[in-house]
Amino acid sequence: MNSVFQKFLRKYVLVLFDDILIYSSNMDDHFLHLKYVFEEMKKHQLFAKQSKYFFGVQKIEYLGHFITAKRVSTDPQKVEAMKEWPLPTNVKNLRGFLGLASYCRRFIRGFGTISKPLTDLFKKDNFKWSPASPEAFE
Repeated sequence: MNSVFQKFLRKYVLVLFDDILIYSSNMDDHFLHLKYVFEEMKKHQLFAKQSKYFFGVQKIEYLGHFITAKRVSTDPQKVEAMKEWPLPTNVKNLRGFLGLASYCRRFIRGFGTISKPLTDLFKKDNFKWSPASPEAFE
């Protein structure tokens, strides 16, 4: 997909696997951009699934983020899931939480520094948790 749409990438097209996002600053440009992308799809015998495409929308969910002309924001449901995540009791649970939290890393200044105490727990024999001492995570 990246090679097929190479000449459009980051000008008005983003691609991840089989997802294509076409963005424009106005509707006239958008119709032109759509035309170019559809021509390229036809040339390479690519098809779009009707249930997965939307045209001319002002806000769209893409890769778990909400995108508008003015900003990119997080999905409130994912933020709520992080708030409600139970205290990790093993490395697998911790890895799951950090995976979810990493979703917000571009929105949190210093995320690496903030999450370092948790990522340090992945070092051999560092993860020690008991129900009697959950304050280790506070």
